[in-house]
Amino acid sequence: MKLDFSIVFPYLPMFFKGAKATIEASILAILIGLAIGTIVGVGRVIPLKPINFIAWLYVYVIRGTPLLVQLFMIYFGLPSIGVELEAFTAGVIGLGINSGGYVAEIVRGGIEAVPKGQLEAAKVLGLSYIQTMWHIVLPQAIRNMLPALGNEFITLVKESSLLSTLAITELTMVGQQVRSVTFASFEVFIVVALIYLVITTAVSTLVRYIERKWQVR
Repeated sequence: MKLDFSIVFPYLPMFFKGAKATIEASILAILIGLAIGTIVGVGRVIPLKPINFIAWLYVYVIRGTPLLVQLFMIYFGLPSIGVELEAFTAGVIGLGINSGGYVAEIVRGGIEAVPKGQLEAAKVLGLSYIQTMWHIVLPQAIRNMLPALGNEFITLVKESSLLSTLAITELTMVGQQVRSVTFASFEVFIVVALIYLVITTAVSTLVRYIERKWQVR
């Protein structure tokens, strides 16, 4: 079989537009996931059992159910109780909530990796739990978390392809649209895969750069 990518070239602007939507959705979802994950991750280690349980339950439910089902619940399920969201908004929120469950475990692991002696020293110095977390624990924990967070962000970019199930015109949806017109399935999805590869490589490079900068601080 001979591949003919000239069929795909006229549709490159569509691919770039879809990639832009993928990047926008991924960035917004990463921010939501970081915010939720940090709060829940701290909640997993805070010495208050009710908060521990709520944080554990969130992680348990999010990590134990498929992302696709979560997206469907938000986009198709919420309207049944009077909450209607645009597809893009629902998709971003769904990705962010899902990512938050995984980021929470990364944050918990990073915090628990900090020597407990430092917590005891901070207590002796009269620092509150919040002050200890903010000034002593989290800055060190972030160094431990960066590689795992980078992997999570890359995974989120790839999982954003599920937004196509909500009829969001992101990269995968564009690929499906072009394939339906050109019937060049292999060529189309090779291009889609290469664009995803470029995006994930950029994310990986950025995370490594931040990690190097953080290590020398």
